[in-house]
Order: sequence, then C-alpha cells, then structure tokens
Amino acid sequence: MTLCIILSIGHIYPVDILAGNPEVIQEAAEAYYEKLLQQASSSPEVFSLPGGEKVKLEDSCVCFLPVYREDPKYKILVLTDPQDKERVLAIYLNQYWWPIEDIVKTADSSREGLIQVQTFGERIVLFVLNYIIFGMLERSSADDTFFVSHSAKESAKIFWRSGDAVAFYTVKMKGSLCDVNTSQCYLLPVLDTVFVRRKYRRCGLGMKILHDFCQSFVTEDALGISCPISADMYQVCQKFLQTHPEEQDRLWEVEAPGDWSQRVSIWLKIQLEPALSEKKTVHQTTSEEEGGCHVERAQDDEHRGLDAGQMNEGGECIPDIRKGAQEARDDKDNTAGEARTLHLQVPKEKDFSQGTADTQQCKGSRKRASTMGLLEDKTAKHLRMMP
Repeated sequence: MTLCIILSIGHIYPVDILAGNPEVIQEAAEAYYEKLLQQASSSPEVFSLPGGEKVKLEDSCVCFLPVYREDPKYKILVLTDPQDKERVLAIYLNQYWWPIEDIVKTADSSREGLIQVQTFGERIVLFVLNYIIFGMLERSSADDTFFVSHSAKESAKIFWRSGDAVAFYTVKMKGSLCDVNTSQCYLLPVLDTVFVRRKYRRCGLGMKILHDFCQSFVTEDALGISCPISADMYQVCQKFLQTHPEEQDRLWEVEAPGDWSQRVSIWLKIQLEPALSEKKTVHQTTSEEEGGCHVERAQDDEHRGLDAGQMNEGGECIPDIRKGAQEARDDKDNTAGEARTLHLQVPKEKDFSQGTADTQQCKGSRKRASTMGLLEDKTAKHLRMMP
C-alpha cells in the first residue's frame, strides 16, 4: 500500500512548534526509523515533493545526521535523493516529513529581522541553513569549503524576512573557549560565521549584519572579525565604516584569542591599501566571465564553518551519504532496528596549504609579519558580504 505523506499542517512550520525537549523529538524519529526498517519488505511509503515528484521512503535513502558538532547524541532523520545521496530532500520532525524549504519558514509574523537563536526549532533552522542549504544545495562544485555543524551553545542570530530564514551569523563571545583543546578564551566578541542565501544576496544584508553585530556590544571598546578577511568583506567593512564613522576605532581583524598582538585595525588597513577594492574588482569580473564560483566573486555568499584553531586537512566534514547508505544495506541483517548515523569528522588543527586557505582558515595558524604583508596575502576567508 502506498501512503502519501502530508507535507505541512496548514500554515504551521517546524520552527513554530519545536520548542520542547529535543530528546523526545529524537526518540520519535528513532521509533519511526525502526518501523521503516520493519516495513522494508512490504510496499514502502512515498514522500511527495512540492513539485509533485514522489520518493520512496526506503532505508537506503534515510539516515541520521548529528545536529551539534560536539554532541553527537542529538540527531535528526533526513531523506536523501535516491539519485544523489548528497542532496537532502526532507527532514522527519514531529511525526511528519518536511521538505527543506518548509524547515526554514515560519508562520509567526513576529519573526522578522535578526532574531537570536534560542529554541531547538531555531537550532534546526540554523543547522539546515549552515549544513544543508549552504553545504549541500547552494555550494558550487568548484568550492572546496569544508563544513561542520555549530555547537549547541553557539551564539547565533537568524535573519527572517517575510516568513523565510534568509541569513544567519554567529559570534564567538568574549570569555568563551577558542577551542575544545585549549584553555585560551576570546578576549573580545568576534564575528565568526556569516551566510546569506543565494536569492537574497545583493540586498544589503551584509551591512545590516555588521550594524547589528556592533549594536549588540555597545559597551565593548573593541570588536573582532575572524582573520583572514577577504577583499570583498573589506569592501563591505569600508562602506559600513564610512556610514558609521563612530565604529572605525572598534573593528579589528583578529586571530584567536584576540590579544593586541593578534589584532589589525580594519579601518587602518582600508586607508593603507586603497587599491585593494580595485584590485579585487578586476579579479571578480574575470571570475564571473569564466563562470566560476570563487569566494571573492560571490560577494554576499557569506560563511565560515570552522571554529578558531580548527582546520581540516584532507578529511571531509560533510558526511558521505552515499557510502553511509551502502554500508547500512550491507549490514542490515546484523543491525536490524539500529539507527544509522552519518558522523561529522572534526577537523584537525593543522595548517592548510595556500590552495585551500581561501575557504577555511585556522585563525591562529598564521602570524602576520607586518600589516602590509597581510594586505598582500591573497588567502580569502570564506566570509563574504555584499554592501
């Protein structure tokens, strides 16, 4: 018997109802997954995509993904495309399968603008924006960016516009640990991760995020942006600091943990290197003509996925969904009823080569010889904004 799964209930979306205990939500998903395994021999259920396409709910197409980097016990059940196992189609929440676009929607009209992430439902939205939409759906095949999930206590804000989650940014709070393997703590608030969805770029969201970041810490004498910063990000900073001259003395490019020897004035660098924007504009035009998707071309495609002091050398942070599905089928007879999980690999703390440093950087891995030396560094942080 074929069962068509209801995609949504009226105008209510997961973020509007997932405010309870995440363990209860996970237990329900695990119970459903076990039931799905038991029904594998019979006629499978069918999930209907918004466009009308139907996908069979088979164990080869479903798996668990950890929501938080440092706590793998919290997982969500996802449905992948049978033809492309690295493409997530839906997530099982609150006894329903929800398409990805519904996960990042809200029916709550009060969710508008930048809202602090607090509930478990909002954490799911952050995970989907960061890991699935940016990491799997909107990332160019030419982009070598590595991804990890945020921590459960990551300070983050989601930008909501007309019922859609369109962007987010995260901050390393002053006093928080730079890394799980060190006792060093951040000496100032640091803007660490930013992402704007493709269809909402070039709308000035980068400026709004910078302004919100500065306004969130009005009592701090210094604020940081994770090092290194791309030329495009500097263009946004230049426009922002020209519009808000009162912030010129507060914004610093920093390496963790951010003491004075690890800071460079962003406004000073802009003044010392006026040709920076012109030089990168030429590069941007060339990239667009070639059809590339380099970090310096997509100006408002803003994101960094790794914490300070963490890098990935050779290991992928996006789980191999195709491999996981095949292994699950091979081991099915021995692991009946046991949920399978795709584990994220935590990057090792090593230096990247110059070729991959434009997407993820270890903030403490490179020391500046001088301010001018840093200006000539063509390594671009995968933190991109558009004025």
